[in-house]
Amino acid sequence: MRQTIWPVLVVAVMIASSSKTRGQDSGVVQTPQKRESTCHLEFSLNELEDGKKLNVRHYTMNLTGGNTKELKIGTRGPIETESGKFQYIDVGTNIRAHIYGKEDAPVLDVWVEVSNFANPEQGTRGAVQPLLRQMVISGTPQIIFDKPMIVGSVDDPNSKREYQLEVTATKLR
Repeated sequence: MRQTIWPVLVVAVMIASSSKTRGQDSGVVQTPQKRESTCHLEFSLNELEDGKKLNVRHYTMNLTGGNTKELKIGTRGPIETESGKFQYIDVGTNIRAHIYGKEDAPVLDVWVEVSNFANPEQGTRGAVQPLLRQMVISGTPQIIFDKPMIVGSVDDPNSKREYQLEVTATKLR
């Protein structure tokens, strides 16, 4: 029985060392996993009237490609939908951003919502629920690094004001 085991063990060791050597000489180079690029995004929400800037709100975030990030600034308040039953709504500024595409031609998918309570004189008299105003700007521009890009703009229906969303992306790595 010993005479049968030794040749089998010798052949097994030769096969194992042969395949290990073949794997090293096969020319297969393992590359490190690709790291997604990270960008610093600067958002400017510009309020204009007759072409002149009246106000600017600034928001920033760092975002890694392939991920979605969201900023929420504001108030979360209850609204009574039925007697004794409440639904919560967010009032304020919400920004959602996602970067995708090729590293040499990334695309920014951005969505911004700004909402606020209307002035009492703009609301419906006798209404129990508050009147809300809302503005949404979204777009998917190809990123041009280190240059401001206008994603979109909307006119205020109650005035001569225009709101513009501007984004500047800086590559961090």
